[in-house]
Amino acid sequence: MIALGGNAMTASDGSATPEDQRRAVEGAMRHAAALIAAGHQVVLTHGNGPQVGNLILKNQLAADVVPPVPLDWCGAQTQATIGALVLNALDGRASVVVTRTLVDPADPAFGDPVKPIGRYFTEAEARRFEALGQTWRRFERGWRRVVPSPEPLQILDAPAVAALMAAGFVVVAAGGGGVPVVRGPDGRLTGVEAVIDKDLAAALLARTVRAARLVIATDVPQAVVGFGTAQARPIGPITASELRGLHAAGHFAAGSMGPKVEAALRFVEHGGDRAVITSLENIAEAVTGQAGTVVRK
Repeated sequence: MIALGGNAMTASDGSATPEDQRRAVEGAMRHAAALIAAGHQVVLTHGNGPQVGNLILKNQLAADVVPPVPLDWCGAQTQATIGALVLNALDGRASVVVTRTLVDPADPAFGDPVKPIGRYFTEAEARRFEALGQTWRRFERGWRRVVPSPEPLQILDAPAVAALMAAGFVVVAAGGGGVPVVRGPDGRLTGVEAVIDKDLAAALLARTVRAARLVIATDVPQAVVGFGTAQARPIGPITASELRGLHAAGHFAAGSMGPKVEAALRFVEHGGDRAVITSLENIAEAVTGQAGTVVRK
């Protein structure tokens, strides 16, 4: 299972024009294609932050003209858009599953939305969007919308992923953490305004489809202890218990490396062979445990 970060979906400077995204995805898929050619069965998942951000901005700018679509719709749209780019880049037996992720409507995250999305706006503009039912908070650079980030409980479309894998397809699934849905008292599923952490969802999907290895591709070659300090130290091979201790001690920021470390730990602690955190360029070596932060039980 390869979890691609946002750097695999945009230009190196963060630009997310359609052409920039196409080139970035094609570059990422060259690394994936090398794994496929080597005989590995590959499942792909990906981030979608810049793409959802673009849709949200369009919603905000046109809110007085066109009713904004909900955040779960934005997630589904970007799964399909990025998936289409991946299909064109691989040009073989690949398939995209628009994937839903079940969350608990009683998750505490819904009472305390803290995940920032979209761009910064002035207070006056933020107040206008608050009138539409959104939650906004003030940050150092301005006002930004915040949404819940609940815990992923179940990848509802994992059976479809498994069936496609068994048929020999390279499957793209759970993009952006999946479309968040809750189950009501009557059993019906409904989308909710939330963002699920893509790495935690990747770990859950990897466990569900019984992947042997999880590679979390990001923009650095390894996780680092003491990041940004004179005592910074890259982490190579490490046991899950050792990494869990470092995580508990607060070495990994919640908004960056923290979720990746937690995802790697959950995968290994629940039976995965190994998880690796590394850069996109190193994923082939990561699969064999020769690059990155390699986590074993």
